[in-house]
Amino acid sequence: MRIPIGPILILLLALAAGAAWWVWSRPQPVAVRVAEVERGQVEEIVANTRAGTVKACRRARLAPAMGGQIAELPAHEGDRVEAGELLLALWNRDLLAQMRLAEREAEASIARAEAACLNAEQAAREAARQEKLQERRMASEEAIDRAQTAAAAGRAECEAARATARVAAARVGVAEAELERSRLTAPFAGVVAEVSGELNEYVTPSPPGIPTPPAVDLIDDSCFYISAPIDEVDAARVRLGDEARVTLDAYAEREFVGVVRRIAPYVLDQEKQARTVEIEVVIAEPPDDPPLLAGYSADVEVVTAVATATLVVPTAAIQPGLGAEPDRVMVLGADGLLASRDIETGIGNWERTAVTAGLAAGERVVLSLDRDGVEPGAAAVAEDTAAPD
Repeated sequence: MRIPIGPILILLLALAAGAAWWVWSRPQPVAVRVAEVERGQVEEIVANTRAGTVKACRRARLAPAMGGQIAELPAHEGDRVEAGELLLALWNRDLLAQMRLAEREAEASIARAEAACLNAEQAAREAARQEKLQERRMASEEAIDRAQTAAAAGRAECEAARATARVAAARVGVAEAELERSRLTAPFAGVVAEVSGELNEYVTPSPPGIPTPPAVDLIDDSCFYISAPIDEVDAARVRLGDEARVTLDAYAEREFVGVVRRIAPYVLDQEKQARTVEIEVVIAEPPDDPPLLAGYSADVEVVTAVATATLVVPTAAIQPGLGAEPDRVMVLGADGLLASRDIETGIGNWERTAVTAGLAAGERVVLSLDRDGVEPGAAAVAEDTAAPD
């Protein structure tokens, strides 16, 4: 019996066409980026909302206490000066003359006091002689009375002359203080950052409530700190002594370890800006090549909590829950299908987050959540593995 070839060929062609159509029409797996769940360390970090600033521990914007013409200007920008060194002096010959006059008057007062006290001593000795003569009945009562009165008057004149000498010495102090107001000296050792003024120019002190540029800007470059604004929402988590990491644009990729030394006891409310709390961070080992400069911009990250040996996933893989809903991640299973998984999270930052429940080490979570076709039940294939740092 012969089997017809035609129908069999038609059947085979139909099966082949159906298989080809099925293969061609079935959904292709979605290529996704994944990261493997691992155990590691996670830090909770608070960062500044705006760029921080490097500031000197001591900085004085100095100006004379009185107006006048600049007569001496030994300080120049960039000079290193010691505490007490003269920076600027106004024309003060009149004040110097007044001080010298006060000194001469003080000397004269001292001399008059010495003379008055010598006379008082002489009067006291005369009174003592008269008393001895009276004991021998060789002096009258009237003579003794005159001698004792003269001795008392001499003592009073001596005290008055000494008081006058002290007043004259005080006048010297007043003249010295007035002269000192015309001189500007360094309150501490440091570097002269800026000098505003030239010889023979006239300077005036700032009127009340109207700030004017300082005559000399002095910076103590032996000590610096970072002042950075922290959003009021995060400020409550920062504590004195917290570790901080500082990066500065001037030092490229270098990172410096510091510590929080001060937290402002008030909130800054600046117009058109978020309310912030200023913190101060001291770098443990400041750079010296090149050295820090006041005014550098800086970014600060404060480590407020640390979790060790915990499950870690990239923060980008987490879909935050709304309201009472739990957080979720998309997991790529061993069967090549995507599945949504509810998880419980712990502390985290913008790079890594701790997972306390819902995942196991070795599972793969999806990072490319915004790609078309990434949904529960879809077939997927990992295009690469991005393990947490």
